[in-house]
Amino acid sequence: MSRANGVSRLLTLATLVPALAACGAGDSEGGPEAGSAAPGATAVATSDPGDGMTRRAGAAEPVYGFGTPATAAQIAAWDIDIGPDGAGLPPGQGTVAEGLEVWERHRCILCHGPTGREGPNDLLTGRIPGDEFPFANDRSLRSTVGNYWPYATTLFDYTRRAMPFDLPGTMTDEEVYAVVGAMLYFNDLLPADAVVDSATVVDTRMPARDRFVPDNRTGGPTIR
Repeated sequence: MSRANGVSRLLTLATLVPALAACGAGDSEGGPEAGSAAPGATAVATSDPGDGMTRRAGAAEPVYGFGTPATAAQIAAWDIDIGPDGAGLPPGQGTVAEGLEVWERHRCILCHGPTGREGPNDLLTGRIPGDEFPFANDRSLRSTVGNYWPYATTLFDYTRRAMPFDLPGTMTDEEVYAVVGAMLYFNDLLPADAVVDSATVVDTRMPARDRFVPDNRTGGPTIR
């Protein structure tokens, strides 16, 4: 390149730079303030065809624009948890005899055996002599409803929410009361002729109840 041509190009660039700067200062699509709403300006949702999301002017995060607020009925359908005190237990009742039928009809027997102690999945039946709690010293012990579960109320909650394993939530409340009665019967916690309802579930004292304490730690090295 000749010296004359080089000087000519430099002069051309020097002329273009101020023009480009002036253009960017007033252009809404360029400059350092692009994408930000001016103070006091109304935020306007704009579509970004590049990624399919909607962005609100001045917002750092995209607004995805799908879904609807949950209705009270939808929330109620999922808000079925039952705590240790039994709050939230539904009306209804079942018997141990009915529970033994439910045990077979809903195929509990396939995973837990005829009496809850045969497997092949989790063992549900079994008490430790004297209802001792030697799990920390004997790692070979298997936890069951009879030797480890602290509240019959939460046994009802878990069974209704998660069982049968392949079709959770398909048992009626009466069937859940009945099959919980069967599990308590297997563990010698209810007689064979027991009627099981909310009062029965609340009043049944599980052998391991006193082995659990509320976790009221607020941080730090405290160990319960």
